[in-house]
Parts: sequence; structure tokens; C-alpha cells
Amino acid sequence: MTAAPARRPPRGHRAGHLLGSYGLPALTVLLFLLFSAALPETFPTRDNVSSILSNQSIPALLALGATLPIAAGRFDLSIGYGLGLAHVLVMHLIVTAGWPWQAACLAVVAGGALVGALNGVVVEYGRINSFIATLGTGSCMYALTGLITDGGRIVPGPQGLPTAFTDLYDARFLGLPVPAYYVLAATAALWVLLERLPLGRYLYVIGSNPRAAEAIGIPVRRHSVHAFTGSGLVVGVAGVLLAAQQQIGNPSVGLDYLLPAFVGALLGSTTIRPGRANALGTLVAVALLAVGLAGIGQLGAQFWATPLFNGGTLLLAVGLAGYAARRRLRPRPDPGAGPGGGDAPAADRAAP
Repeated sequence: MTAAPARRPPRGHRAGHLLGSYGLPALTVLLFLLFSAALPETFPTRDNVSSILSNQSIPALLALGATLPIAAGRFDLSIGYGLGLAHVLVMHLIVTAGWPWQAACLAVVAGGALVGALNGVVVEYGRINSFIATLGTGSCMYALTGLITDGGRIVPGPQGLPTAFTDLYDARFLGLPVPAYYVLAATAALWVLLERLPLGRYLYVIGSNPRAAEAIGIPVRRHSVHAFTGSGLVVGVAGVLLAAQQQIGNPSVGLDYLLPAFVGALLGSTTIRPGRANALGTLVAVALLAVGLAGIGQLGAQFWATPLFNGGTLLLAVGLAGYAARRRLRPRPDPGAGPGGGDAPAADRAAP
């Protein structure tokens, strides 16, 4: 008996899949070309590209950190507060306590992972909604930040900070700012974790259906704590980088990064792998935001344009993410089905 030929998805479905997967990278390139045409003397220059890569490195790291809990269907609203605490703590250990900068950085990164694990324990074992739990722990972090700084700023003495420490942000390699390589390394690590390791597959199952994950034996609570721990570790790294950039301890600076981080993470779940939080999608989304913000800034936009752009993009990202998730779960039409439409549900097909 001759085997039936493989069915190809309808052309419209393939076009919609390509648009959903790669429309955002195409939009990023188009936006860059439009701003380059409008600002030919300043926008498409090496200095401008280098500035964009450097300035957006910390929001990109935070967005990648937020991607991990989102993959598991959780949200970590404490990342902005954690960033502020981490960078203030680095400055406190170096300037006030006199620690070597290497030890201070390692302690803060390890502390970030510990705080992330605590967030996961509160959410999973305390049975508290992740929005409320991480907002509460974030408020505690903000209080601790104020306690360390006494409401003021931590300013280095006349000798300044160690050059090797500030080079964590200021140095260049192969003509590009070093922070860009941190972002690429974090993206590669997150891609491997989510796409190639069992933990990543478990997080996706947990994010899609936690009850089904428990039913098939996946330790939902433990792996969710792992996701929060990874997020906290990335926040610690971003805090070290922020301290090297700012070179002062500012107790309120971290909150400015919360909205861009979630915009990047949520918008990233609408591209490359629509409906799923993914590392490459987050990187593309951050690139789109960076190009857009740099372009409107050079066009002379007012100060309120940046929060308007971020807020509007967040609403668009949430809407697109929800649509992509529904579209991924929607049964595909069967071109071989009769006039009644697609195949019957699996339960109906199995019925005698």
C-alpha cells in the first residue's frame, strides 16, 4: 500500500509563522535603516552603535534574567530593587568596608543568587503569587538599600575606584565595548539552558501547564526555585556592571531598569519562538528597544518620550505574547479534512 504523501501546512499558515517568528528582527533592521536615513551623520556611525551597545547592556542583562522565571510562568518584580541593592552593596564593600574589588563582586553575585533562591522559596513553598511575593521581597531590598546608604550616596574618595574594576564597563575588545560581550555570553548560556538542557524543557512544561508537569513527575517547586535563582544571579552580575558604570552608589537608580527589562523579556516571547520566553527573542527585543530609544532621542524627543515608548511597547508586548500563546495552542487546520473544517479533537477521534 502506497504511503500517503506528507501534508504541507497551508501557504498562509507558513507565511504567518515566518512573520511571527522573524517579523521583529526584520522590524529592528528596518527601524535602524529609517533612523540612518533620517540621521545619516550621527546614527549609522561606529560611535553611535558602540554607545547603544554599552548603554543597553544592563537592561539587556536584566531582561535575560527576567526571562527565566517567565519561562516557568512566574514573574520576578524584585529585579529592579535587586539591581539597586547589588550595585550599592558593591560600592559599600569596596569604598566603605575596604574589600578587594574582586571579592566584593563575587560576594554580590553570590548574594544575588541567594536572594533569587529566597524569592523562589517564598513563591513556591509559601504559595504566594509571584507578583505579590517578589513585590514584597523587592520592597525589603529597597529598605536594605536605604539602610546601607542611610538615604544618601556612596561616593569614592579622592583616589577613586580601582581601574581594573571600572574597566569591567569601560574597556573595549576588538573595537566593541566589553559589556556587549557579557550580554552575548549571557544570551548563549540562557539559550543552551532553555533549548538544550532538560531544565529548560521542564521550565517550559511548568510554564505551559504546572498541573500536567506535576502529573508526569516534574518537580515543579524545585525547578521554579532554580529559575528564580538564575534570575537573581544575573541581577547580581548586572549590579556589579552598574556600579562600574555609575562609580557611585545611588539607592534609587535600580527602579529605572525594571520596566525596560520586562518589556524586553515579554516582547522577546513574541519572536523567534512565539509564545515562549526565549533567549534569542529577548536579545532581538532589546535590540529593537535600543534602536528605537536611540533614534527618538537623537531626533530631539522630550524626556517623557522614553517612558511613553517603554510603556506602550510593554502593552504591545503583552498583547502579542498572549496572541502568540493562543495561536500556538490553537489546532492547525487539516488540508485533507472535509467541508466541516479541521480534524475532530483527539478525544473525539479516540471515541469508539
